[in-house]
Parts: sequence; C-alpha cells; structure tokens
Amino acid sequence: MKRKSGLFVLMAASALALSCGSGAPADPFAGTLVDLSHAYDEQTVFWPTAEGFKLEKVAEGMTPGGYYYAANNFSTAEHGGTHLDAPVHFAEGRNTADRIPLEQLMGAGVLLDVSEKCARDADYQVSVEDFAAWEREHGRLPDGSILLLRTGFGRRWPDRRAYMGTDERGAEAVAKLHFPGLHPDAARWLVGERRIKAVGLDTPSIDYGQSKLFESHRVLFERDVPAFENLANLERLPARGFHVVALPMKIRGGSGGPLRAVAIVRND
Repeated sequence: MKRKSGLFVLMAASALALSCGSGAPADPFAGTLVDLSHAYDEQTVFWPTAEGFKLEKVAEGMTPGGYYYAANNFSTAEHGGTHLDAPVHFAEGRNTADRIPLEQLMGAGVLLDVSEKCARDADYQVSVEDFAAWEREHGRLPDGSILLLRTGFGRRWPDRRAYMGTDERGAEAVAKLHFPGLHPDAARWLVGERRIKAVGLDTPSIDYGQSKLFESHRVLFERDVPAFENLANLERLPARGFHVVALPMKIRGGSGGPLRAVAIVRND
C-alpha cells in the first residue's frame, strides 16, 4: 500500500512540475514564421500550357437579414502558383496528392543557396558538387529532412518573362522557358545516397526550363519523393535550423495541388 501511495505521490509531483512550466513541452511553433507560399490571384504564374487561376465572385455585401456575407467560386490547374507535385505526376502507381503521408510533408528543413550561380546562368542545374560543398560547411544532409533549393528566382515573381524566360502562352512557349532546376545526376544522388522527405525550390519546376525529358521529376517521384514548386521567401531562411510544414489541398487522386507552406525558424 505504501509503495502504491509513493508512486501516486511521484506521479502527482511530476504532473505538477509539468503544469508549472519547468518541464513543460516546448512549443513546436516557437520561432519566426516564414510564409513560403505565393497568393493565388490573376497574376499567379502557371505553366504556359495550363489554365490560370480564376475567381468568380458569388456574393459580397449586406444581406436582407442585416448581416454581411461573401462567397466565391474558384478554379485552377493543379500545377501553378505555389504547389505540390505528387509523385504520380511522373511515376505511375506512386503516391497521389491525398496519399502522401503527413509526416513526409513536415520536418526539419535545410536550404541550399545557389542564387549567385543562377544569377549568372538562368539555365543552371543544381549539382552533386553543390551538395558536397554544403555538406563540407554544414555537415551531412540530415536523414528525413525537407530540402529547399534557393535559386533567387523567387524574387522575380510574378514577372513571367523574368521568372520563366518568356511570358508567351501555349505549347510553342515551352521551348522558350529558361529557369534553374535540379540536375538529374543530383536527383539520383539524393535518392541513392541520402534520405530526404521532399524537395522544394523557387522556380516553376524541379527540372530546369530547357528540360525535355523531366528526368529529375522521374527520378524523385519513382522513389515517392514529392516536390514543392514556386516557393516564396527562401531568402529569409538559414542553411539549417528551421522546420517546414507544407500541406497541399487534399485532392483525391490528384497529381498535385495548391500548397500552403510555412517555415518555422528557430530564434536561438
């Protein structure tokens, strides 16, 4: 009886210590919040062959009942603005937007900044050597991390010509696209030598603008590694020391969809 009583006292003391804050769980959202998503509007950048974002006003104003009411309809292609590329986008039988595990869409983030190289070459492709240089400075890419690539092109949004290389629309415009991406060899290295949850960047595509075969998409997606495209505000992130939460619209069977992504940067 004394033993049970002593255990009860110990448990009560532990609960009291937690409630008083000395051992309280850390706030998972403590830090600086950085919005990694562009807003959807008439200026949102889409692939030249895709339908853009449309907002149809249904109601806005005072009702006969004396209260204010607003509602809209919207339509959008899956792949435009800040969005998710689900693996099924380029890999048959792989995860659709609604099947990607939640734990794969949030976690510790790392940032590779190649903006200086991309400023000199709009067709730059992030290389294995770029990752080797990052690791020499910051250590091995952590297992289970979300990898973000800063090309600097996010600052050009929403100027389509500056951001994509052309502001023309239609199939003929695709050959005129110029923006950086991830080299297929680097994609193969990431899935073969490292263990990452997802890859994101501040351009319209994981593959660079002049890609014809979309090899980096295919390499990543075959291994069920999704991509986040058209990210914003990557210049506000450090090389490491932040977390990412990237939750897409849950479209059943979707090959992608609009994405609201946030980084939580530690203040220590």
